[in-house]
Amino acid sequence: MGNRITEDLQNMMNSRKLFAALIWLAGMLCLPLANAQLTVEIFGSGANRIPIATPNFSGEALMQGSVGEVVRKDLELSGLFKQIESGSLLGVEGVTPDYNGWKGQGADALLLGSINPGQGGLVDVRFRLYDVVRGTELFLLKVSVRPDQNRALGHHIANKVYEQLIGQPGIFATRIAYVEKRGSRYQLLISDFDGENAVPALISEEPIMSPAWSPDGKHLAYVSFDKKKPIIYVRALDSIRTVVLANYKGSNSAPAWSPDGRRLAITLTKDGLSQIYLVNADGSGLRRLTNSNGIDTEPRFSPDGSQIYFTSDRGGSPQIYRVPVEGGAVQRVTFTGAYNVSPRVSPDGKTLIYIARNDGRFQITMQDLASQQTQVLTDSAKDESPSFAPDGRTLLYATEVGGRGVLSVVSTDGRTRYRLNNRAGDVREPAWGPFEK
Repeated sequence: MGNRITEDLQNMMNSRKLFAALIWLAGMLCLPLANAQLTVEIFGSGANRIPIATPNFSGEALMQGSVGEVVRKDLELSGLFKQIESGSLLGVEGVTPDYNGWKGQGADALLLGSINPGQGGLVDVRFRLYDVVRGTELFLLKVSVRPDQNRALGHHIANKVYEQLIGQPGIFATRIAYVEKRGSRYQLLISDFDGENAVPALISEEPIMSPAWSPDGKHLAYVSFDKKKPIIYVRALDSIRTVVLANYKGSNSAPAWSPDGRRLAITLTKDGLSQIYLVNADGSGLRRLTNSNGIDTEPRFSPDGSQIYFTSDRGGSPQIYRVPVEGGAVQRVTFTGAYNVSPRVSPDGKTLIYIARNDGRFQITMQDLASQQTQVLTDSAKDESPSFAPDGRTLLYATEVGGRGVLSVVSTDGRTRYRLNNRAGDVREPAWGPFEK
C-alpha cells in the first residue's frame, strides 16, 4: 500500500502536471479497504517497565464487561508497565493490602477496585492505587457510571494510574479516525485509541481520505470524492452538520488545522501546480502561502502555529520544507536521503516525523529539529500517514503486511510496537485525535 502511494507521489513530483496532485490522490484509492473490527497484537515493549498488579475489580459482574481487562490492556500498550500476576494473593479494595506478599510477587504498584450498586441504575466504583515498595496508598477515587461504560471507566482509571506513576497525562481516553471500505461503501470511522468501539462518522459511495482532527476534538476535516472530484469538508462530530471548506477548480486536498482551530492549511491546484493555502475554518479568507515552480503539498502547522511544514519537489526531489505562516523565506528541513515526505511535528515542537525512502523501503523516520540527527523507527517497507498521539511519545501509522494494509503504533524511542490488525481487509489514513477536553 505505502509503496504505491509513495511511487505515485514520486511520479507527481517528477511530472509537474497540472493535476498531478489529483492523480496522486486517486492512486491512493485503488486498494481494497477493511472491516471496522480491529484486534491488537503486541510486537515489543519498552525497557524498565513499572511492575504493577491489577486484579479484576470486585463486583465486575455488575458491568457489561471487565473493567480490569481494559485497564491492563491500556497500561500494557503504553509500553511502560509490566503486569504482575496475583498468584494466591487476594486484593480487596478498602482493606490494607499485604505489601510484603505483593512485593514478593514482584509488584511495585497495586491497583484495587470495587463496584457496587448505585442509585438511578448507576454503579458506584471505588479504586485505590498503592505504592507497594513504600507501603503507602497513593490515591482513592470514586466515580458513578452506567453499567455499559466499562471501557470508558477502564480508560479513565488507566489514565489516573498513568498520570500518578509516570507524571504525564495518559492517552487512553483519546480517539483515532481512519478510513475503510466495506463492499462499495467508504466509511470514515472513529474508535477508541486501541481500535475498539469503531463507529462511522460518515458513510459514502465515493472515496474518503485525509481525516484531520480539530484541536478541540469536535470536528473532522476530510477529503471526499462525492462530487467526482476531491473536495474538503468539515463535519461536526456532535451532529450531522457538514460544511464545504474548499471546492475550487482542480484538486482540494490535505487539510490540516492550526493549533487554535481558527484556520486550516490546505493544498489546491486552482492556480496551476499544487500549492499551499490558508483558509479560515468557515471557508472564508483564502490566502496563498507558497509560490514555487514545483509541487507543494501535505502542509502541517508547527505546535505554536508560527510555521507550516510541507512536502515539495522544488529542489528536484521530494523533501520537507517550512515557511512562516505570515509569509517569508522558505527553509529546507530534511537533507538526509533523496526522498522524504509527509511531515508531522511533535507536540513539543522538537521532533519531526516523516516517511523516508531507504534502499527502496518507505519507513517512519524521526529527525531532531535542533541537531538534524535522524533515526528510522520501523523495520517495515510500506509505511504511510504517520500521526502523533497527543502526548508526543507514540505514533500511529498505516503500513502493509502480507499484502494488505494495517494500522500500527510505535513509540518515539522505537522500543514499543503494536499492531491494530484487521483480518478482513485493508485500512488506511489514520489520524490520532487530541486529548479529551
